[in-house]
Amino acid sequence: MANHYHIYKNNPTEGGTDGVLVSEGTGLTPVEIGPLNATNNEESSAIPLAIRCDTGYKTIGNITITPVGTTKEKWALSTDGTTWQTYGSGITISTEVGSTNKLFYVKAKATDDEVDPVNDTTVDIKVEAVIAAAS
Repeated sequence: MANHYHIYKNNPTEGGTDGVLVSEGTGLTPVEIGPLNATNNEESSAIPLAIRCDTGYKTIGNITITPVGTTKEKWALSTDGTTWQTYGSGITISTEVGSTNKLFYVKAKATDDEVDPVNDTTVDIKVEAVIAAAS
């Protein structure tokens, strides 16, 4: 069964239909942040992402978006790019999402306990939403 919703990157615009589809599962277009300097406990800038449904579908009720995986505590989410949830915590979008972009934001940090620089591929963005046919 298809999700009928997807996440987009590369500076999507609120209310638009632009952006590049983020990999679903193992793929070639992950959300990329960095490189970050672990010695300085560097934190990235806010990265805008968007969620939108396929044409003909919409969300019903709240949408929960959460980082999941081994190093999820190094990822933070925000609904506005200004007010951030605690690292590793999720956000809730309470507005209906249809076939146009609803923006949210992610950022990541590196910490000085990291021994060697790595590309962290352990974290996924989990979306929980109820999807229905748009009327």
